[in-house]
Amino acid sequence: MNAAVERSAIRKICWRLLPLMVLTYLLAYIDRINVGFAALTMQDDLHMSATEFGFASGVFFWGYFFFEIPSSAILAKIGARTRIARIMIIWGLLAGATAFVTGVLSFAAVRFLLGLAEAGFFPAVILYFAHWFPHYHHGRIMSGFLVGLPVAAAIGSPVSTALLSLDGLLGLRGWQCMYILEAIPTVLSGIVVLFVLTDKPEQAKFLTAEERTWLAGRLAAERTAKESVLLLSVWKSFYNAKVLLLSANYFGIVTASLGMLIFIPQIIKSLGVTSNMTVGWLTMIPYVCGTVSLLVWGAVSDRLQERHWNLFLACVLSTAGLAIAGLTMGTWWALFGMTIAACGFYGTMGPFWATPPMFLTAPAAAAAMAWIGSLGNLGGFFGPGYVGLIKDATGSYAGGLYGLAALGFITAAVCAFFVKVPSNAEPVGSQASARVSLQSRAHT
Repeated sequence: MNAAVERSAIRKICWRLLPLMVLTYLLAYIDRINVGFAALTMQDDLHMSATEFGFASGVFFWGYFFFEIPSSAILAKIGARTRIARIMIIWGLLAGATAFVTGVLSFAAVRFLLGLAEAGFFPAVILYFAHWFPHYHHGRIMSGFLVGLPVAAAIGSPVSTALLSLDGLLGLRGWQCMYILEAIPTVLSGIVVLFVLTDKPEQAKFLTAEERTWLAGRLAAERTAKESVLLLSVWKSFYNAKVLLLSANYFGIVTASLGMLIFIPQIIKSLGVTSNMTVGWLTMIPYVCGTVSLLVWGAVSDRLQERHWNLFLACVLSTAGLAIAGLTMGTWWALFGMTIAACGFYGTMGPFWATPPMFLTAPAAAAAMAWIGSLGNLGGFFGPGYVGLIKDATGSYAGGLYGLAALGFITAAVCAFFVKVPSNAEPVGSQASARVSLQSRAHT
């Protein structure tokens, strides 16, 4: 009976929450990565070198770093739903304002404010899911949510490059039109979130009374089991060894991934592609493959109830792809290498973000994931900046990709030998079995 109730409840929750949450992340991510396509014309219009562009676009992550923790700290007061809506609206307005930057300094300033605006979004989403899904669904749910990342890039690639062709509309440059038109849906989605999402299962009218009772009991049992084994305060979660090691792993993943992804359009154009629209279509390839990898890897991780080695293998795959791209730079094999790397990068997402809620209760998990995001996302500053610097110094992107591959190798080694990600137990049927499962993990 409980199995039937669970299947019905989870199916309803997925259809109610996931499409809108994926849409919000898709729109936000388009507003984050469209800078790579804008650079095809914006960089020359504003007279920026590759180094200046890389560092200015990466300043976004310093704003993210400084405000991620304070933003997450207020989640308990205003609620995840309201916080998500506010972030989307403010984020969209600032993304549109990027159209009016006039140089490196103003570009860097707007990117910094964008980081401030988005800070807290991801922890708010994960906390929101923690209020709705038992832990053994998290790998699949996180993969389903994070699919918005590569899908955003796949959709955004041809759309962004098509909008660049609107050069001259209302006296604006093509990249200005792109920023403004892609920001409008983000603002509208924030308004929709306020009226469509429900804060907690107890308020869910789309669930039956039996389904609400089952879900509340399951989540309460998991929470009690975690607290009986490892109850961390919010502040203790900041210096917990597992949290710090996950932060180091995430820093490597983000540095390597964004160091490559931000420059994919320019790398493809350097292969002799003259049409920006063609660049957009070709840029879709790594992201489409990354989408498949993210979904499959998350499903496999959930099916095996294993996170550690799934995360390690994804890191290894991304390292191999970066090495291939560097070795074959200047040929179409470089696009193949970047596609392999993208599959690895996106394959890490499901196993990685399913991990913190497994050993932390909701308040500490939100704080820990904000901390992991803050430290890890600084890689979004160093990665593009490093690749741009090497490009200006050597005239090629190959050296930058070699460095990212080396970092990917170190990240894989950290994962293999130091990040002891616990494996999920079988779905527990009682509070007692949940406690036994978590106790066995706490000692690994």
